[in-house]
Amino acid sequence: MKKTGAKIFIETLLEHGVDTLFGFPGGVLLPIYDELYHAQIRHILARHEQGAVHAADGYARATGKVGVCIATSGPGATNLVTGLATAFMDSVPLVAFTGQVPTHMIGNDSFQEADIYGITIPITKYNYLVKDTSRLKEVMYEAFYLASNGRPGPVLIDLPKDITVNEITNPPIPKLTLPQKVPHTAKEKEQRIEKIVSLIEKAKRPVIYSGGGIIISGAHQHLQTLAEKASIPVTTTLMGKGGFPETHELSLGMLGMHGTRYANYAVSECDLLIGIGARFDDRVTGKISSFASKAKIVHIDIDPAEVGKIIRVDASVIGDARQILESLNRKVKKQSHPEWIKQIGQWKKEYPLAYKKKEGVINPQYVVEQIYEQSKGEAIITTEVGQNQMWAAQFYKCDKPRTFISSGGLGTMGYGFPAAIGAKVGCPDRIVFDVAGDGSFQMNIQELATAVYNKINVKVAILNNGCLGMVRQWQELFYGQRYSQTILEGNPDFVKIAEGYGAVGIRVTKPEEVPSAIRKAIELDQPVVMDFLVNREENVYPMVPPGGAINKMLDEEK
Repeated sequence: MKKTGAKIFIETLLEHGVDTLFGFPGGVLLPIYDELYHAQIRHILARHEQGAVHAADGYARATGKVGVCIATSGPGATNLVTGLATAFMDSVPLVAFTGQVPTHMIGNDSFQEADIYGITIPITKYNYLVKDTSRLKEVMYEAFYLASNGRPGPVLIDLPKDITVNEITNPPIPKLTLPQKVPHTAKEKEQRIEKIVSLIEKAKRPVIYSGGGIIISGAHQHLQTLAEKASIPVTTTLMGKGGFPETHELSLGMLGMHGTRYANYAVSECDLLIGIGARFDDRVTGKISSFASKAKIVHIDIDPAEVGKIIRVDASVIGDARQILESLNRKVKKQSHPEWIKQIGQWKKEYPLAYKKKEGVINPQYVVEQIYEQSKGEAIITTEVGQNQMWAAQFYKCDKPRTFISSGGLGTMGYGFPAAIGAKVGCPDRIVFDVAGDGSFQMNIQELATAVYNKINVKVAILNNGCLGMVRQWQELFYGQRYSQTILEGNPDFVKIAEGYGAVGIRVTKPEEVPSAIRKAIELDQPVVMDFLVNREENVYPMVPPGGAINKMLDEEK
């Protein structure tokens, strides 16, 4: 029986359990969209391709499944680039399909032709240009495997129109025989784990530094077991929020540029730092020569390229975080570090996360605290990028994995709202809040139409300070308050825009209105945009100045 490439495409998606496709059609995709017309796959029509790829990304992060998106050739494909780079930097399992001009027209500067294969090589885990319909199913199987195995990441498949039109005999389900590199022999892996066990048992002031790899591997419970068994405080990266319960007595919260003082002090004073599923990025380490300078450093990661790339390590093991933690938990003896725990408790008491409350003014931190209170800590939080992102990370405590979704590596403005849409599609029974800035929200504000039309009831909390807040903060602190192009004069009326799209708009101008506005948003079975008018001059503290040591933090003047 012969089938077109388009039909094989749909069947292969179904074979991989794909239930949702985020996309935007175009001429070269018409054969696929014609097959989609009858397919048992939900298609979410974004209003911009960037919205589609960020939604697929949010869906993947919230569910742990592979996110899938599709865009047409030329500008449709290039509009995916920012989203692919975002997913690549944060190790998100994604398969993106792009239409392409017919194979015989490639290279002729045909209408809406772009070399998306070449463009995306640096920002995808792997990519394909399919030139033979008989290989389509095999390529798709490989793509889903590569996206979700090892260190996850985005994979792109470029589909010339004739590949989707051509008919071939129904291909069998391929048997994947992809080569796998084994970084350690079984004996060497055992020796490396034994060395880490020895370091843990000798340490007097240990700290675990936990990243997004804990969440990706489903290792959160094993991490908690190790921390409790060996009495080791845990600090997380932005991507690692929720991998260790932040209400736990051993939690130090987030570390780094806008981390807690007690996390940064603990890392600076520890004698053993155990990095798990984290990549020692610059926002965490600050001045490298000062980072954990008193400590032996252990690095556990699935990607050998990350080990020793930035920070020298004294012991390491390559592999899945869950499997390695299971092994460590079998071998590590019960530990206690009363003096170390007492010292950390003292830092927590002396340097809590706090902010100045101003009479009659809405503090953005208070808005985040109230989202936590009114949702009982059970919401999925997505963020845009900038001050809003950092306040959300600091003041919303996450006790479960896959509940904090943010663009960490690339820092993509406009990410949070479409990511919230994807998260809500993947987790329809959860409350989903996008904590937004007025600058970031406008970058993909058109996706209000997507949310309203598809009844995707996300809640947007705009911390509206009338400026590009984080850049303005740097201009205040390091550029003599010369606010060059960071004040957003001419901001729209967000309530009217929400209503114009058919969503609910709520404007909040007084602190006492904040709790009831959030409760109302949660109760409404509709997309809601809340416009919180907050103090323009509010800054994110603590703050490590760029290039500074993480134990040398700026704080708000008392």
